Parts: sequence; structure tokens; C-alpha cells
Amino acid sequence: MDFIELNGVGLRYELGGKADRTVVLVHEMGGSLESWDDVAPRLAESRRVLRYDTRGAGLSQKARGELSLDTMADDIAASLDHIGIAGKVALAGIAVGGAIALHFASRYPARTSAVVVGSPATGIAPDRRTAALERVATIEATGMGFAVEDAMQNGYAPELRGDIRRFERYRARWLGNDPASYATVWRMLANADMQGELAGLRCPVLVIGGTLDRVRPPALAEAVAKAIPGARYTEVRTGHYTVQTPDLIADCIDGFLTTAGA
Repeated sequence: MDFIELNGVGLRYELGGKADRTVVLVHEMGGSLESWDDVAPRLAESRRVLRYDTRGAGLSQKARGELSLDTMADDIAASLDHIGIAGKVALAGIAVGGAIALHFASRYPARTSAVVVGSPATGIAPDRRTAALERVATIEATGMGFAVEDAMQNGYAPELRGDIRRFERYRARWLGNDPASYATVWRMLANADMQGELAGLRCPVLVIGGTLDRVRPPALAEAVAKAIPGARYTEVRTGHYTVQTPDLIADCIDGFLTTAGA
């Protein structure tokens, strides 16, 4: 792992694999590059794999003020430039990471070969927005412990906790988030409106819905797929956080990218 400073922020990243093709992994809100610990090695067998902590997450610089999807996508582009990865890359993202990956594809179409997203969080329904922002304000004021039970119950399906050590590790890492940064990223999501740009995407896209995802149920994921011309949709037995079923998610990503030649 290493650190870079770009676009006015310090980011932590890891680059693995040695192939010519590259896939960029973008973690979920509340996650970090460790969310991909059991996925990245599988993908690195046939690709270069770049994973990183987004602004405000993990060991990257904490986020304050306003944040936009443009900034998040620009961080990926600047990271690729700094590391020296030219040409097109594939991206895989989960939840808000999925929104960042899709926005990168819209903002940098010439640099995108394909995108895989699981339970993509491309916005918040108007009828949920006020309550969600009130909840986030409480998290910011009182800490991550306020929301951990709901976050784990809805995001880390109890049915998928067979590896209890994996669950406990994820929960503890989630509690380590900076509440103010978490709130900043959440407000970015609340202000996002991606419907128009989704319709303009032209690269191959796979959208994955999680049967046991109680944060963004499969119907929401499928709606995103329907908004993207030519996108594929698949539903698998997973939850909101990829760490629950890493082998399954790695197979979905690898299979689709191989078919798409990305």
C-alpha cells in the first residue's frame, strides 16, 4: 500500500497484479479498500487491480464541507495519471462506490472499458431524503455507534454471517469511520441526480442486485440497469456489502469483464 497527494487531498491506495488490463475497485460508504481484501487477489490473477480509500474513508484524508461525484471521479483519473496507467480501465463499485464508478464512466468515457456495480446508490428518493439527512446529522453529532446496529442488520445480512470473524472485523472497521466524513459523503449522495447521465452511458455495464440487500433491494438495482442502454442485470444471493460473499462477487466481476474484453 502507498499514499499519494493529488487534487488537494491525500489518498491511500494499493496496486496489485501485473496484467495489461486494469480494474479499479471503489468501496462502499463506510467501507475502505479493505472491503475488497478477499476479492482483489482473485481479480489480480488476470488483471492489474487498483483499490483505494476514497476521500474521507479509511486512511485517506478526511472530508469536510461539500463534496461532489465530479470530485470523486476526478480523484480516480488523477490517481491513474500519477501511477502511470494509460488507456481504458474497467471499474467495479459497490453502493456509493457504484455511483462513483458510473459517474467516472460518464465523465471520462474515453478512459472507461466497462463497469460492474453492485447495489448502486445513485441517489435518494425524495420521500426518504429528510429522514435520512436527520439520521446522518445525528451520526455526525454522536458518532458511528448510533447507527451501527441498523447498518449491520440491513447491510450485512445475518443470513450471510457464517464467517463470524469476517463480520466482526467489518463491524469494528465500520465503527472506526470518521463521523463527519461519513456525513459529508452521505450528503453528496443525497444531492446526486444521475438519471440523465445513466441514459448517456455507452460502455458495457453489469448491475448486480443482492437478494438479501435490505438497504438497496434488488428492485432499486434493477431500475438503475433499466436506465442504462444495453446494461445487463443479475440478482445474486448477497447483501449490501461485498465482503459478505467475496467469491461470488469476484466471479461476477471477472466473468463480465472477460466477456466484455475489459
